[in-house]
Amino acid sequence: MRLSIRHPKDFWSGLIFLALAIGFGWMAQGYSMGRAIKMGPGYFPTVLAGILALIGLITLVRSFVLEGEGVGQWAWRGGAIVLGAMLLFGLLLRGGGLVVALLVVVFVGAAASVKFRVPVAAAAAVVLAAFCVAVFVWGLGLPIPIFGRWFGN
Repeated sequence: MRLSIRHPKDFWSGLIFLALAIGFGWMAQGYSMGRAIKMGPGYFPTVLAGILALIGLITLVRSFVLEGEGVGQWAWRGGAIVLGAMLLFGLLLRGGGLVVALLVVVFVGAAASVKFRVPVAAAAAVVLAAFCVAVFVWGLGLPIPIFGRWFGN
């Protein structure tokens, strides 16, 4: 019996998940695990590696069982725009604050899509900014400026 890849997208996705799992597992090696009740610094990356490995294995097995379409062209433009949006978030967070950084990242990231619409992106940006301020700044008390030093804070 000869194994053949019947769903190339699942095959490559499974390999990517497994590579990420190996990376997180390797990074966590030098840290102490702790227990679920008192987690050490290696607990989260190890659990994440296990979950990613499980997802990767399931996806990889599916690629040999289910029929699917091939891998199309790589979306270099969209990938570069999303990466740029993440870099902008990091650069804008201190100076502009969480709200400004999130508004920019949503608009720039949304521009990577061929279905980009300003009203939809604006609504998503406002909802995401409100949610993140409520959860991270007010709920968890993280020292992230809502509006940064550019606004006198």
